[in-house]
Amino acid sequence: QVHLVESGGGLVQTGGSLRLSCVASGFNLDYFAMGWFRQVPGKGREGVSCISRYDDSNYVANSVKDRFTTSRTKNTTYLQINSLQPGDTAVYYCAAGIGPGCAAHSFNHESEYDTWGQGTQVTVSS
Repeated sequence: QVHLVESGGGLVQTGGSLRLSCVASGFNLDYFAMGWFRQVPGKGREGVSCISRYDDSNYVANSVKDRFTTSRTKNTTYLQINSLQPGDTAVYYCAAGIGPGCAAHSFNHESEYDTWGQGTQVTVSS
């Protein structure tokens, strides 16, 4: 079975940092672009980042690019979040892309991904 499992979420104060991890089982992440999304109750998922399998080129949403970075190793992808703000409170999901690359115009589209983790909660207190 194919699984993605996120970890690293939690409760943190404003200004703190977290590193979220996403580990794959049942398939090799190395062949796919990897994305991160987040979702707050009552809203759709917001695309945050994508990292390509080719050369680790990546895209990060403009709204968070000064605070969020993404990286990857062979079977794990990471989302580093710095200077956390209450507006970052959400469930964060990782997702494996339908292909190996990321595109500037679509990296934040759910339709570009076909395998999803169960999510990890990030809560930022003010």
